[in-house]
Amino acid sequence: MTEGWFQQLRLTKAVGSQIIDFLAQIEDFQKILWEKRKFVTETQYCITLGHIAAKFHTEIAGNEAQWREWQDLYDLDISDRSAGFLEAHPTLVLDTKHFNVEFTDRTLASFDDLDGVTDGLLVQGDNWQALNLLCQRHRNGVECIYIDPPYNTGQSNEFIYKDQYQHSSWLSMMANGFVEAKPLISPLGGILVSTDDGEYANLKYALGKTWGTDNFVSDIIWNSRKSVSSDTLISNATNHTTFFAANKALLDANKSNFRLPHPGDKFTNPDNDPLGPWVLDPLDAPNVRENLTYPIANESSGEEFWPPEGRCWRFEQPQTEKLLSEGRILFGRSGNARPMYKRYLSEATSKGKAPTTLWDDVKTTTDGTNMLLALFGNNLPRTTVNHTKPKPTELVERCSVLLTDWDESVLDYFAGSGTTGYAVINLNREDGGRRKFILVEMGQYFDTVLLPRIKKVTFSPEWKEGNPQREASAEETERPPRIVKYLRLESYEDALDSIQFGGGAGQLSLSDADDEYLLKYMLGWETKDSDTLLNPTKLTSPFSYRLRVRANGEQKERTVDLPETFNYLLGLNVRKRETYDDNGRRSLVYRGETRDAPGRKVVVIWRETEGWSEKDFARDRDFVDRHAITGDADTVYVNGGSCIPNAKPIEPMFKARMFASVNN
Repeated sequence: MTEGWFQQLRLTKAVGSQIIDFLAQIEDFQKILWEKRKFVTETQYCITLGHIAAKFHTEIAGNEAQWREWQDLYDLDISDRSAGFLEAHPTLVLDTKHFNVEFTDRTLASFDDLDGVTDGLLVQGDNWQALNLLCQRHRNGVECIYIDPPYNTGQSNEFIYKDQYQHSSWLSMMANGFVEAKPLISPLGGILVSTDDGEYANLKYALGKTWGTDNFVSDIIWNSRKSVSSDTLISNATNHTTFFAANKALLDANKSNFRLPHPGDKFTNPDNDPLGPWVLDPLDAPNVRENLTYPIANESSGEEFWPPEGRCWRFEQPQTEKLLSEGRILFGRSGNARPMYKRYLSEATSKGKAPTTLWDDVKTTTDGTNMLLALFGNNLPRTTVNHTKPKPTELVERCSVLLTDWDESVLDYFAGSGTTGYAVINLNREDGGRRKFILVEMGQYFDTVLLPRIKKVTFSPEWKEGNPQREASAEETERPPRIVKYLRLESYEDALDSIQFGGGAGQLSLSDADDEYLLKYMLGWETKDSDTLLNPTKLTSPFSYRLRVRANGEQKERTVDLPETFNYLLGLNVRKRETYDDNGRRSLVYRGETRDAPGRKVVVIWRETEGWSEKDFARDRDFVDRHAITGDADTVYVNGGSCIPNAKPIEPMFKARMFASVNN
């Protein structure tokens, strides 16, 4: 009983069973605080300049804080702070934390498919809580989960994670995460978990209990160390990567897709073809057939091509002409070579070769550490390397290739230094894919390593001693990430700190009321206006809703992001984010659709309605109508009451989704 809010209560005459019952009630309340979905306390966006309209460049060039960060991250000579310099460096990463709300609103409104062009999501928060918040938005939407959790080796500073209610065992923590992660995985997806010999048996048991023993696929042995230690009985040179499928029978039926690429098959997507990565195959075939022998003209150069001697074309002339019109026949990558056939990866009957359970051709843990040091040089504390034990990106790339196609998603909810994000960025640079990554990390590495690492590798593909070695090529510049969003979540401790009691609850004692009354009164009434439990009356001022949060060891009050929190609770895939000005009154509007009802258009409207009269609500209704804000939406949600036709109030849905885990 160390929490500050609990110490407010004075138990003056409690005895025996009353104390036990009261503590049980408190435990129930703690359970509510833990299982409720947490508020998003901050939302920011990292956007590459090449994807920001040039009209914003003059404003960006005048932002001193952004220039300082670029100098620190990229070791740039920033003596030239012109808009022209920005245009010449399209992979510079802008962070909206350095800009005001008005600039951020305008910039985000310039994207027509905001979530679609957001290639990465970083979440700072308890992994269990983050998965809980993500469940509506990303349900069945992740193809590959790769995690490298703490190995429970007994280091006192290694175990910063919690299980459901209290600090508990490693096994309990892992099981909680497996339960929360499973609804996110797609039917053909799976989870791969790295561990060592010490916890492998427990890990496999926990996965079997939560994902089903029938869904165990394999234990992949990775040769993680090449050096031999003479200080141990047997020098440990391997790690386990335990693989469970969402549905092994279904994955087995589609095993032709669960393959590593053939060494000779270099599928890429240099022209950002919406059908995905492709290779160029010869258009000619053996033998000579009259109906397959004819000239193919290159309209750009006027040159005609016939099949080589002793060969013919693969298709009859009408089909070839159709393929030419569809862009399926190219004259080499240069446009001036012999005609070749464009074959897509999605058309392949098999990706390549089946993987084995022994991966001794992948780089080692030492390589993973060296990659991190190359990015940060002397600016990376050695303790960070020791605690995160970064895996080489090559290991995560292989896991990702096996389970994802070019436009699918990878989740890592023990993100550490961000290796999984780096791996996905590397893969997309290599083949032009549009894979997305979701990373969750609660530790100090989020701000000191993970976020800077993603910014660094986005700017340049090659680093040494903390300095970029070259700029991204024109082809690499066109490949993700375009936008990486990062969120911070309210923690369990923040929820405790923000509990507020009304009506003098701090003076209550068990002598004042029976147990049942005290529970109902304290938890049901006295805390009804507590902001951490969602105070509906304050949703009339959504842009100034505040909680006590902990930052750098101090408690501070700060505004939380109610709109972003609601989007995740609703499961909204945001197509458009816009703001409207009604004579100084800001309206924030989201348009998209939910996973519950794909194809049905949803509009969510937020504005400050504190103190509004009937006249104000009528004006608001007319403003929404005049600007066609609701358009052809199937569902409209509005905060703080409204006269907008057919609009639903946000508050009941917000409350229900916030406590969905508790209610279930």
